[in-house]
Amino acid sequence: MPDDISYTTEEIAKLLRVSKLTVYDLIKKGELPSYRVGKQMRVDASDLEAYKSRAKGGRPPKAPVPPVGEVATAPVITHHVTQFGASAVKPLVITGQDTSLDILAKYIEKQNKQVRPLRSFVGSLDSLISMYHGESDVVSTHMFDGDTGEYNVPYIRKLLVGFSYIVVNLASRNAGIYVAKGNPHGISSWEDLTRPEVRIVNRERGSGARILLDEQLRLRGISRAALNGYLTEESSHLGVAGKVASAQADAGVGIEKAAAMVGVDFVPLIQERYDLVMLKKPANTEWMDTVVRILQSESFANELRSIGGYDLSQTGKVIWETE
Repeated sequence: MPDDISYTTEEIAKLLRVSKLTVYDLIKKGELPSYRVGKQMRVDASDLEAYKSRAKGGRPPKAPVPPVGEVATAPVITHHVTQFGASAVKPLVITGQDTSLDILAKYIEKQNKQVRPLRSFVGSLDSLISMYHGESDVVSTHMFDGDTGEYNVPYIRKLLVGFSYIVVNLASRNAGIYVAKGNPHGISSWEDLTRPEVRIVNRERGSGARILLDEQLRLRGISRAALNGYLTEESSHLGVAGKVASAQADAGVGIEKAAAMVGVDFVPLIQERYDLVMLKKPANTEWMDTVVRILQSESFANELRSIGGYDLSQTGKVIWETE
């Protein structure tokens, strides 16, 4: 296999038939050597083959034994040790899809050289589950609980039982319904989605938008079967808004910012709180302090303001903290 072939984490996930979080976990544990090219993590083909050989019970080729009197050279995975070894840089997996997380990752990389942010684009529920399994470090979540009218904390308390953690606000955003320009169906409420002439496009299970819709239906005693298109799914806010823009659907649930980006109208129905969750461990203390300091900084707030679509009145505020 040529030495110049390398793969992205997404390509590795497809080749191994595992999730991207699993690939990040292999990198985090030092089992899969990797390096950074721009904003992407890459894995050399030779290192992937060596990992597969070890996983099958095989042995990677032994390093040549130096002649007597000579000093042995570093092993093949020196670049991995340099970037992710215990004495150097630690990968920091940040989950979620919002642009604010990319900005946060950039700030972390500048301010804390002991960690290297890696982005994982998964939904709120899957993010918390990945944290439970030790596969992510900074989890973003926006899950509405209909029984309490509260965001995030009811789910976090149930899923992270036995863990010590902190919940810090990143921002708040308007959530509601995407509609075509001019809102031809006159959609103004959750109930309007049940009208037979209205086709919706949904988000995937575990996403904050899907949970919001399901909770609103539950509170109103509306069957999911009453929604034309409920089983049609997209994996992002932009994907949902895009289906509405192309007239493949009449409505979909998401956040306001994506409507402006795609060019559809938006019916705001609720303000959702978008929070970050981090586990309180001694090994995490330094980078957690970095994250909170960034969230509370004026420079970070100004950058989010320049994008628009965020309520920053609680940004950096500790929403919930366990012992």
